[in-house]
Amino acid sequence: MILLLSSVSLFAQQPIAPPWWLSLETGKQNFRAGDFGSALMLFEDARRDRRAMYEQMERDVITLLSINEVRRIGDSLERVERYAKDRHYNAATAAFNELYYRVPRAGFNNSALSALAAFDRLKNYPEAEYWIGEVYRVEGELQLALSQFKKAYSMRGIADDPGFGTSLRYKIAGIHNIKQEYTEMIDVYLSIINESDTLWASSAINGDSGAPVSDAQAAASFARSAMTRTLSEHGINRFLELYRYNNSIVEPAHRLLGFYFAPRSRPSAEQHLMFSFLIQNTKIIEEVRRRTFDFVFTDLSSLAQEIYRNPLLLSYIDEVEYFRTIYYFGVSLYWNGKTSSGRSLWEFLASQPQAGEWNSRAVMQIRNPHPEPLIEAPRS
Repeated sequence: MILLLSSVSLFAQQPIAPPWWLSLETGKQNFRAGDFGSALMLFEDARRDRRAMYEQMERDVITLLSINEVRRIGDSLERVERYAKDRHYNAATAAFNELYYRVPRAGFNNSALSALAAFDRLKNYPEAEYWIGEVYRVEGELQLALSQFKKAYSMRGIADDPGFGTSLRYKIAGIHNIKQEYTEMIDVYLSIINESDTLWASSAINGDSGAPVSDAQAAASFARSAMTRTLSEHGINRFLELYRYNNSIVEPAHRLLGFYFAPRSRPSAEQHLMFSFLIQNTKIIEEVRRRTFDFVFTDLSSLAQEIYRNPLLLSYIDEVEYFRTIYYFGVSLYWNGKTSSGRSLWEFLASQPQAGEWNSRAVMQIRNPHPEPLIEAPRS
């Protein structure tokens, strides 16, 4: 009896591994605290434990489907489930319940084999792969990080966050930028824009005149032409009076492409920075109106005063590099022949000491307009 009690006591003292999702969350906490070694081990634990769980569930369902009576049922998922419940195959029933929590049941079209195949996809853990990549990234292992991010991107269909794939592409583009792989960086940013920007018609932008232009592309091209004409003929303030565009998903892609293209005197910088500038100011004006419902935009200087009174907007303009965007937008407009609009943006910056470096650079441009020096690695 003493030996039995000792065995029970020792068994009770064995540590129980946390569930895979808890390992991931604990790893995130460690990562944010700078403990990257522990974070990496937890992310790897999360990946391994999730795979082990779904592999076991897959085996439980295979065991059920291998029973002669079940094989005679055929591929009817509904009848297979009913058999498992009636005959108390609890492990298989639990596996099906977990599966339906992750994947809509209707998508299996009442096929037991389709349900079984889904377990193979669920063994993957894109979020864990992403966070493993983040550890590699902060430790300077850029090629390993890039491989992890691409691996996570290939699994994006089972991620909980619908924006997971887009976030990964921004990470991938950022690494290409640091590695000075600019062709790859541009391709990734353009893929985000072409997928998520309804005002961006890729064939019209890229000059693929041989490709047919859809109605949506024609409408987008018309809208861009009208926006560009307003800038050229009526200036920045009228432009912001007339147009709004709230698409924060593509704003960084437009901005970072604009920062890359503007010093290289690429004409496309103007439209990318126009979109970024419009999206940024749309967000700002919406926030001001949320607090002051009767606010009416008149000019950038008046809007700036609203920004300086709002801590949330001060944080936002830092996040999106608002003054830098305005400066390079001015550069692209000026050297694309819209000198009045470009100069007006520099004059705005020159009146804003809060713009720091971009205030000083704008003052110099007003005195002596000059092309920007090439900067090889814009911040991303």
